[in-house]
Formats: sequence, structure tokens, C-alpha cells
Amino acid sequence: MDAPTPVPPPSRTPVGVRALRALWEWARSLSLALVLFLVLRATLVEAFKIPSGSMESTLLVGDFLLVNKLVYGAEVPLSDRRFPAVRSPSRGEVIVFQWPEDPEKNFVKRVVGLAGDTLAMRDGVLVRNGASVAEHYVHRDPPHGDPVADEFRWQREFLATTAYAERVRYHPSRDNWGPLAVPPGHLFVLGDNRDNSLDSRYWGFVADSLVRGRPLFVYFSYVPDSTDRVAWLRHIRWSRIGNVVR
Repeated sequence: MDAPTPVPPPSRTPVGVRALRALWEWARSLSLALVLFLVLRATLVEAFKIPSGSMESTLLVGDFLLVNKLVYGAEVPLSDRRFPAVRSPSRGEVIVFQWPEDPEKNFVKRVVGLAGDTLAMRDGVLVRNGASVAEHYVHRDPPHGDPVADEFRWQREFLATTAYAERVRYHPSRDNWGPLAVPPGHLFVLGDNRDNSLDSRYWGFVADSLVRGRPLFVYFSYVPDSTDRVAWLRHIRWSRIGNVVR
């Protein structure tokens, strides 16, 4: 009768080696999750916080938005190229874009003019292609004058007229300007808080290439309070969470 084959004793991996293996597996999983997060952030959705009141009452300071980046053509990670856009921005849509004067800053405004449109404002009423536009979303402060600013001077170059005399006499103000012709590949944007918004009236058009995405909904909101460090926890606007941005 043959003798039984001896069973080798179980190998004992040193505790230090097992710990290093576990640490390696954890680091690999974390790296994969981080890469996946960065890809999704660059191509699909991104969080955005409203820092100013320029879009009141549509969006409030302290609102946090999820932004659809794919719809207008998201950036290809680690390159200066973009994925094909699903569609182009439409009149009346709220968009997030890089500020033309400082692309490191993101702005959120409403598109009121597309390439080829002629825009003007008469006593605060937007006029597009010769017709007044009903803007139910606009918030206005009580009348307190119609300020004129040096920033408006850029408009003279884009006046929808070739008459030299009209260009010389052109003196735009916050509530009275135009008509301006929107050039190809650009948008004209305004804030809904029309009397307190730094927008295209002041610094010009937005190039299509600067558009980052379209806000979807408010996923969190709170009332900022500089004296309360945990205002984000104590002053939550529950009624705004889940609101679709229109």
C-alpha cells in the first residue's frame, strides 16, 4: 500500500507583506475611482456654486448646481479639444461659461441673442430683431436712474449701422443701448437681475468655445451668513433643493 503523499504546510506570508499588498490594492482602487471621477467631471456633469446675485430670482447666492457639460460639447480630458455637441445654446437658456476677460472664472447668465441676431434695449425692455421680448424671469430694482459706464464703449464697433454720424452720437447706458449685431460664433448674455448684473452689456459677446454647459437643477442651497461658520448646515433652503433651472 502506497504511503500517503505528504501535504506541504501552508505558506505563511509575513504580516508586513500582506499589509503592503492590501495597501497596494486600496491605492489602485482609489486611483481608478479618482480617474473615473475626473473623466465624468470633464465630460458629463460638474458642480457649480452661485457666488453673486446677478441671476436673482432664478438663482440665488448659495445655490449649488449640477451642470450638464455634454450637451454643448465637453472638453476631451488632457487636451484642448471638445467632444461633438449634442446641440447649440438656444435663446432663453441659462448657461455656464468662462468669462471672456478672465477664462479662469466661470459665469452663469441667460442667452438672449445668437449669432446673426440684432439686439437693443429701450428703457430696460429687450428688443430682438426689431420685436420686444417678454422676459418673465427678469428681476428689476425700484427705478434709480439709468447709469452710463465707460465699459459700454465697446458696443460702438458692433452697431447695426454703417452711418458714421450715428456711431459718433452713440452714448449707450445700462437700460438703453443698441442695436448691436451679434457676430458669428458668439452669444449675447444677460443676468436675470437686470439692474445688478455684470454681463454682455459691459464686456461684450461670449465665444461659443467658452461655453461650459447648461445647469440642470439645484442640488443644494443655503443662506450664506458671514457670521455663522456652519450656515451651510443651519440655513438650508430645503424648498430650493431639486428645483430645475429654467
